[in-house]
Amino acid sequence: MKTFKDNAGRTWTVSVNVDAIKRVRSALSVNLMEAVTGDLLERLSSDPILLCDVIYVVCKPEADAQSVSDEEFGQAMAGDAIEHATAALLEELVDFFPQGKRRVLHQALAKLQEVEARAVEYAQARLEDPELDRRIEAALTAPMSRSSSSPPLPE
Repeated sequence: MKTFKDNAGRTWTVSVNVDAIKRVRSALSVNLMEAVTGDLLERLSSDPILLCDVIYVVCKPEADAQSVSDEEFGQAMAGDAIEHATAALLEELVDFFPQGKRRVLHQALAKLQEVEARAVEYAQARLEDPELDRRIEAALTAPMSRSSSSPPLPE
């Protein structure tokens, strides 16, 4: 079982088992078993709303015991808490499957994490490129052109 801490300081235990998978399927119409055959891993890692809904339902017995509503749970999920929750859920989901499928899913998860890291590096490199600064400066200092639909200025 994996754990993560939300922004309210609560620690949550993520445990993916048959009961949790059934709860998620019933409550959200999301089939966690599609992690093997579909794009579920990518959807969960790229959609923080869906991710938080799934995690809440997975953690529902614990949330009920702590009297934490869906709204309260969501209010405490932002930034690093989402990143840690994503890792906990995806790792637990991968570990749910038998060894053969688990091995493939570990590779898929590693590849997904590599792609995400490379995308962040690419975006950071683009933002740090001096050419971007030059283009912004040029756009800000260029004379504004008057469009033909603008009314003429009074003399």
